[in-house]
Amino acid sequence: MPRSRSPPPRRRDRDDREYSRRDDRGYSRGGDRGHPRRSDRDDEDSKYGPRREYGEKDRERERERDRDRYERRRDDDRRRDGDGRGAEGERRDSRRGSERRSASPRRDGSQSAPPEDKGKPNYKPSGLLAAETNTVKTVDGNSTLLKYNEPPEARKPVQGWRLYVFKGAEQVELLHVNRQSAYLIGRDRLVADIYIEHPSCSKQHAVIQYRHIKEKNEFGEVKGVVKPFIIDLESTNGTQVNDERIPESRYYELKLNDVIKFGTSAREYVLLHDDVS
Repeated sequence: MPRSRSPPPRRRDRDDREYSRRDDRGYSRGGDRGHPRRSDRDDEDSKYGPRREYGEKDRERERERDRDRYERRRDDDRRRDGDGRGAEGERRDSRRGSERRSASPRRDGSQSAPPEDKGKPNYKPSGLLAAETNTVKTVDGNSTLLKYNEPPEARKPVQGWRLYVFKGAEQVELLHVNRQSAYLIGRDRLVADIYIEHPSCSKQHAVIQYRHIKEKNEFGEVKGVVKPFIIDLESTNGTQVNDERIPESRYYELKLNDVIKFGTSAREYVLLHDDVS
């Protein structure tokens, strides 16, 4: 009778050897290195609560969110290629169109201004007092509102300035313009210091204003002097100095022998003073 043989001992493969070599810290020396022990996971669950598993529903929600984001970006690119503005430009145009169609304008975007309480007193300046001080009245009841007020640096001139009025080659008038600090020129006889009859000139056309300014002399010393300036009061046909139109509502310095013209009038006003022989 043949002798029975015991089965050969099973050879332990590498995985079994690696699995048997776990140390006391709960980490394997082979492929399981880096994974915490079950006791560590239990401690984390007791501290922060049970872990939430990342399931198929979460992945499906992310896929839907990415799909919606991609479709919105594609629609914006199509609109931008069509009119060069994109979705934001269309929304902006729609808001502008609605604002243009609205009867009452809005402030601060979509917030409407609060209704004004007519029962409360209004202490804001109305401008009526300033208009009253600038109004010139006559005995017959006529009144004119002045367009010009003298500046704080207004001064009477020291030199005897004069205007020689020429019409062509003939001198027709001589005006002494050194007795006050400003001279209003225009067609309104009620307020004009120098009256002009030409229809191209405005009622309050321009002002010759003497101003006290500071300037340096040839030695570098700063001294105060009174010089003549002219300002155009936004007249219809303008003011010219030496055949060049001066800017409106700005002081323009006058020099000796300057030639001034108002509107399209042919009269020329030559500026001189007493020191010129």
